[in-house]
Amino acid sequence: MKKSVTTRKAALAIAAHPDDIEFMMAGTLLLLRHAGWETHYLNLSTGSCGSMTMSPAKTRATRKAEAQRAAQALGAKWWPSICDDLEIMYELRHLRKVAAIVRSVNPAIVLTHSPEDYMEDHVNASRLAVTAAFAKGFPNFATTPSRKPVAGPVTVYHAMPHGLVDPLRRKVAPDCWINTASVQEQKRQALAEHRSQKDWLDQTQGMNSYVQAMDDFAADAGKQSKKFPFAEGWRRRLHYGFSPDDADPLKEVLGSNYLEVRQS
Repeated sequence: MKKSVTTRKAALAIAAHPDDIEFMMAGTLLLLRHAGWETHYLNLSTGSCGSMTMSPAKTRATRKAEAQRAAQALGAKWWPSICDDLEIMYELRHLRKVAAIVRSVNPAIVLTHSPEDYMEDHVNASRLAVTAAFAKGFPNFATTPSRKPVAGPVTVYHAMPHGLVDPLRRKVAPDCWINTASVQEQKRQALAEHRSQKDWLDQTQGMNSYVQAMDDFAADAGKQSKKFPFAEGWRRRLHYGFSPDDADPLKEVLGSNYLEVRQS
């Protein structure tokens, strides 16, 4: 196939919960925005289970407001969630909703979770993102709400799993590292908007400081890159049905902030 030409400079980050984008994807999203791209922010879940003290309704409202502020801090368009925590299932009603958003954005880049991660909400969010991107141009697939199919290549990139390991504790190697040092402070500011999560993450996941934990993940990734002080790692999904075989818009757009991993 011929080399792809990016015609629409739009990137869509699709994650499971409010704060997931900030942990593993926001640096790359910020760099794309600084390069002139339109950026979009979608958490599939409301974050309804993310509190030890608030009711589900209050938690939903609190986390929605936090996510909207975080998206604003990242300069990205916020999209509403489609379901509650632990309800991100790979099923048709969710797929129709995610596909409607993908068609509305028509992104050239989709950033989403690793296909293998420590919890099923992340895995299913990844699956929904992939299929919605795959089906964005199918005239016979109906979305909710109804959106017309859209044309153009899309490249799907999978973030590193939480902790940079798979569910069986094995290290996961990316295809490329993105240098996030220049935007790390903006990542911190965006993550800090999720104030309700401090006590929750302390109590449920042992993160004494969720902002520090994010920094630690990025520093560990930077150390693995052997070049960058802070980094995000990405794996590019197989191109079949999505784009020309050599499409790699992150490499094309981010230049010196992109480091390809040479596979042995």
